[in-house]
Order: sequence, then structure tokens, then C-alpha cells
Amino acid sequence: MKLHFTAPLWLWAGKGAWHFITLPEDESQVIRMAVPRGGQNRGWGSVRVTATIGESRWQTSIFPDTGRNAYLLPIKAEIRRAESLSVGEAVEVSLSLDL
Repeated sequence: MKLHFTAPLWLWAGKGAWHFITLPEDESQVIRMAVPRGGQNRGWGSVRVTATIGESRWQTSIFPDTGRNAYLLPIKAEIRRAESLSVGEAVEVSLSLDL
């Protein structure tokens, strides 16, 4: 299953410099319906994905955020540098679920 969306990059306000992109609610709902309960998800309800932004492609996990009713995609520094991403910038993302 592949998903495509555009959403802003943001910086978590806690310890560390974690950067995330929040998946839109519609795409998050599709993922919740695709992942078997108690099945393919891992710690903290994470789901393995392959993410693509620009020319960068990597394997990672997305994490549920119940406060936003959505999943969060962490964006590591290597990807932010390679794609020249800035906080607040709208980013085009493609995700493939690794079910």
C-alpha cells in the first residue's frame, strides 16, 4: 500500500531535536484499517514503512499520536540535510507500508 501526502515539518518541543511530519487524518485512518490489531505493529503501536522525500528513501517506523488522531513520521537529520528541509516547510511524502 502506498500513500502520498504533503504536510509541514515540525520540531518537537521536548528534550532533543526530534523533527516530525504528521500524517493527515485520512491517511492515518487508512493505515489503522490496514494494520491487523495486535499484528504487524511494534513497540508503542509503531508501523514499519519505507518513506520517500525527494531523492531520499529510507526505512523507518511511524508512531500513533492519539492527541492528533494521526501517525507521526520522524525525519532524521540526514534526510533533512539531503533534502534541505526547514521547520514549517510543506513536504511531499510517499509512504509504503511494510506489512
